[in-house]
Amino acid sequence: MIWNLPNALTLLRLAAAPGIALAYLFLPLPAAGWLALVLFVGAALTDWFDGHIARSWNQTSRFGAMLDPIADKAMVVIALAVLCALHGLAFLLVFPTVFILFREVFVSGLREFLGTTAGLLKVTQLAKWKTTAQMVAISVLIAHGIFASALLWWLGIALLWIAAALTVITGADYLRKAMPFLREDAP
Repeated sequence: MIWNLPNALTLLRLAAAPGIALAYLFLPLPAAGWLALVLFVGAALTDWFDGHIARSWNQTSRFGAMLDPIADKAMVVIALAVLCALHGLAFLLVFPTVFILFREVFVSGLREFLGTTAGLLKVTQLAKWKTTAQMVAISVLIAHGIFASALLWWLGIALLWIAAALTVITGADYLRKAMPFLREDAP
């Protein structure tokens, strides 16, 4: 493992993920919401910074390439689980969440199965937009819990549905790219 700033930021993002759930377990509202929002937004910002720094400073590493998507998925999965618990499994929240979680597990499984050929499943620009939409939607929904604003709820839900649509589209694209390698006669 290489210790550099991008990898340190990724590790901080990974550590922040369970902190979101722990905030709600151990702190009263609205303090829990404030801590969760700070952790989530701070971690989401490091997602952009660690990649930018790694490429700009030529500090990319296999460790960072492996850990970065894990940290992203941990943040999204934990935050969505907490939001679903806080909002009583509301249909408008749970339905897009199911598609987001399914795609994350499915694409991770595809990458694991493909092993060294998983390079064909490189992150696309649309997948980056999907991640951004997820991060913004989750941030807005956490903020809704602090401010109890109907506007924030509906904005967060709309963004989450957009993220879910992008999730389905990018998941289908990854499956299409992987199909030649999933045939029985594939090399």
